[in-house]
Amino acid sequence: MIIVDTALRRREEEGNPIRVGLVGAGAMGRALALQVGSAVPGMEIVAISNRHPEAAELAYREAGAEEVVRVSDEAELAEAMERRVPAYTDDPCLLCAAEGIEVIWEVTGAVGFGASVVLEAIEHGKHVVTMNAELQGTVGPLLKERAEAAGVVLTDSDGDQPGVMMNLYRFVHGIGIRPVLVGNLKGLHDPYRNPTTQEAFARRNGLTPHMATSFADGTKMSFEMALVANATGLRAGRRGLYGPSCAHVRDAAGLFPFEQMLDVGLVDYVVGAEPAPGVFCLGYQEHPVQKRWLQLYKLGDGPLYTFYTPYHLCHLEAPTTVARAVLFRDAAVAPHSGHVVDVVANAKRNLRAGEVLDGIGFYMTYGVCENADVTRAERLLPMGLAEGCTLVRDVPQDATLTYDDVALPEGRLVDALREEQTARLGVTAPTSI
Repeated sequence: MIIVDTALRRREEEGNPIRVGLVGAGAMGRALALQVGSAVPGMEIVAISNRHPEAAELAYREAGAEEVVRVSDEAELAEAMERRVPAYTDDPCLLCAAEGIEVIWEVTGAVGFGASVVLEAIEHGKHVVTMNAELQGTVGPLLKERAEAAGVVLTDSDGDQPGVMMNLYRFVHGIGIRPVLVGNLKGLHDPYRNPTTQEAFARRNGLTPHMATSFADGTKMSFEMALVANATGLRAGRRGLYGPSCAHVRDAAGLFPFEQMLDVGLVDYVVGAEPAPGVFCLGYQEHPVQKRWLQLYKLGDGPLYTFYTPYHLCHLEAPTTVARAVLFRDAAVAPHSGHVVDVVANAKRNLRAGEVLDGIGFYMTYGVCENADVTRAERLLPMGLAEGCTLVRDVPQDATLTYDDVALPEGRLVDALREEQTARLGVTAPTSI
């Protein structure tokens, strides 16, 4: 952050801000437009695309823009950029193809649509930042390979938990302590929550009910942990993770299998612990001199030490990801370790043959972490592919769905990408850390 803010100020002083194309103008997209427009020197969101273009216009108005213009082709967008007038459209391809836009910020949370946007941006040589753990957790390893081949950076965002966890992981590793578990602090985890139960909470907080549900039922958290696993090589200790409850994160070290942490390292979470909603990392240090110093520094007797960040500030922190990608070619969260952990679909209720599965955060499924080698061996259905599948047989509540339980919709891009990812990249075998 300290280096990033200096570099951004330099771009501002040079009159050469990072030019961003934002895809998605929901609650988070509008928050990002406000943050960049009001608090981030050296960066401009020059165009916003949303399927309902009036929401994109609203994002600019809420951020204080006095003049905005709707564009429908590359020439109109180029003219708006030349005049430095914020532009909006319903066509994300305009942003991906536009000369002068350096990075595409994809914040839709949609797996199939998000994949098409990312591929289009990569094809036009643009860096891509996502706030889309669902997409990254489904086909992120393949998309990263495509980005590297094109010479651009693909990363998920800081501010969201995966980015905050990776910052903490890199800090702990950088001070010579071995991270053996990286985790999320959950205030609530109930896999049976649905848009009806979460409607009032969503209304109070300006969220859609299905987004609020994905937080409560554990699906969003599972995708977040999969991203961290694929970035670090840490694994799931068991399907669905352990997820113990405790009063404070400082109590977490004794709640996970010690030998498993030391052997392969884990991603996991705790429920009800302060200081929520933050993240934590358990680090291992056995050197006797270092242990004495760490005891003096009030971190305990060891050999496990608890590090935590007591917040994640989403849209407030996310712009640093854009700057890191463009100015330093540094990814906040990318699957550097390959395909390690998946999110697979469990039945939220008894499911019947002939039903068509609804989406993430709805009534029929919830997502849980599973190691990718198990996913492949047992033909488990990735959560990111579940929506739109037709059940060919009954599945009982809490069972994990398999490809044999469903018929996939025809012609989906994301299914083809997932098949290519499995065929070309395989899965990462477990190794000792």
